[in-house]
Amino acid sequence: MRRNKGQARPHRSSAHAPHGTLERLAHGVTVWAGSSLAFALALGVIVVWLVTGPLFGFSDSWQLVINTGTTIVTFLMVFLIQRGQNKDAAAIHLKLNEIVAALEGASNRLINVEDLSEAEVETLHGHYEALAAIAKRDQVLTQSHSVEEAEARHARKQQRQRRG
Repeated sequence: MRRNKGQARPHRSSAHAPHGTLERLAHGVTVWAGSSLAFALALGVIVVWLVTGPLFGFSDSWQLVINTGTTIVTFLMVFLIQRGQNKDAAAIHLKLNEIVAALEGASNRLINVEDLSEAEVETLHGHYEALAAIAKRDQVLTQSHSVEEAEARHARKQQRQRRG
């Protein structure tokens, strides 16, 4: 597609394109590190190191080479793996938030539930355990219950206890 002078570039989808030099580098290394070529290269380095052992008399320097190399690679890969997991987790949370927001009858309290404290998450977990017990007791697996329904039942029980 030809552009006239001064015409804007056509918009390219950036759905999978990382932005920024460091992000592009990290993304590229992450993709490459998970490839068969990277595995073959790592295996080749180990084989070369093992074969050169007798040449260097299995010296401390010979051992230091592999120890230092693997330590550096491991140190850097920990951060690349964590970066990838953080990005994946954020994307999954956004997708789940969209599903919760879109479903009629779903509890909007669950949007961004990952930002709650551990105690708040445990409270919600308790509500869902109660809902699971209700579904098991009633043997109605297709009926939907919400946290709000569980809380309403809980409030009714508390009112009865206060009166009784």
